[in-house]
Amino acid sequence: MQKQMASSSIPLVLFFALLISSTNADSCASQFDGSDLSVIPIYGKCSPFNPTKPDSWIDTVINMASKDPSRVKYLSTLVAQKTTSVPIASGQQVLNIGNYVVRVKLGTPGQLMFMVLDTSSDAAWVPCSGCTGCSTTTFFANTSSTYSPLDCSLAQCAQVRGFSCPSTGSGACSFNQSYGGDSYFSATLVQDSLSLAKDVIPKFSFGCINSISGGSVPPQGLLGLGRGPMSLLSQSGSLYSGVFSYCLPSFKSYYFSGSLKLGPASQPKNIRTTPLLYNPHRPSLYYVNLTGVSVGRVNVQIAQELLALDPKTGSGTIVDSGTVITRFIPPIYTAIRDEFRRQVNGTFSSLGAFDTCFAATHEAEAPAITFHFTGLDLKLPMENSLIHSSAGSLACLSMAAAPSNVNSVLNIIANLQQQNLRVMFDVVNSRVGIARELCN
Repeated sequence: MQKQMASSSIPLVLFFALLISSTNADSCASQFDGSDLSVIPIYGKCSPFNPTKPDSWIDTVINMASKDPSRVKYLSTLVAQKTTSVPIASGQQVLNIGNYVVRVKLGTPGQLMFMVLDTSSDAAWVPCSGCTGCSTTTFFANTSSTYSPLDCSLAQCAQVRGFSCPSTGSGACSFNQSYGGDSYFSATLVQDSLSLAKDVIPKFSFGCINSISGGSVPPQGLLGLGRGPMSLLSQSGSLYSGVFSYCLPSFKSYYFSGSLKLGPASQPKNIRTTPLLYNPHRPSLYYVNLTGVSVGRVNVQIAQELLALDPKTGSGTIVDSGTVITRFIPPIYTAIRDEFRRQVNGTFSSLGAFDTCFAATHEAEAPAITFHFTGLDLKLPMENSLIHSSAGSLACLSMAAAPSNVNSVLNIIANLQQQNLRVMFDVVNSRVGIARELCN
């Protein structure tokens, strides 16, 4: 009997190895059934951009956060212009600014694209076949039966930043834009069907990119969730009633575990909210009224004029899905950092973008960070306020000052501080809601 069991152990080991391999493959494959709208981080195991796992978690975040200055510059210079659930996930290729992607389909029949989720942009755009400087994955317009370019005479053309038209007669609506502060692209405004899980938005207007320069433009395009006339919310009309929310999974999460929920019906019923503010000079951005920050039990002394929304200067606080770590203007960050250091014993060092790193043996002394908004206090889970070195010997405060070479007046609540939270945007009722939700 023992001999028989021994002889069968090798096939049994092989069976379990195959089972585990099959399970991992199915875990990714199951995310592509079109049943919902998940959100994935770009460094996730199921990311379509890079099949290899990054060397270390801390290096991944440091690499992504190093691109934030360009993002902050971009946000600082930005000027005017039904219910379903979509999977969100992170991927594995550094895309400089965008860190979460959603799976959509464009055209008829639908072509699968992984587009970066961006709450601070309006117009959507994708690389099209024949594009110069684009990735190998492009949208093939000539195979879609519902594709059509837009003429300059149409109203949509004037709603896109950087558009140009022929001086006489009619012609295609072309536009040029910068993205991320260090990249540029040119595109033609077109229309086609956009599929989000089981919903279809016919005649969705987006940019068909012809050429790219710089490394910040997402390789498979961007889906704008801003507040302008070309955003997904505006183009979907009454379908989603101006309401959406997302739950961003940790960058460590492998699978399509986050979600983008569109429409009011599926949103949390008892979510606490704070007023959504409007800046007419930067109408796409989601401003909220940050009234203060606490470190442990200490309410940090911050001048209210540094926190308040000022439409003339653009100052204030926004919630943004594309910036990696929360950035405060230097006087605010310095006050928060200094109070944090006072409550943690030990010496401090720097690591990448983080200037307040300490021995992980003192982590139990680390105070909680609480953001105070009008009508809402957000006490950050420790995983949202601390990040660890790859060896685990250091813990770092995962926030930073706005870059010194950027004339920024914005405070930005970024995606690392939003992970495993349900963040809801209700544009019609001018409110933002935040609730704990484990989406890993």
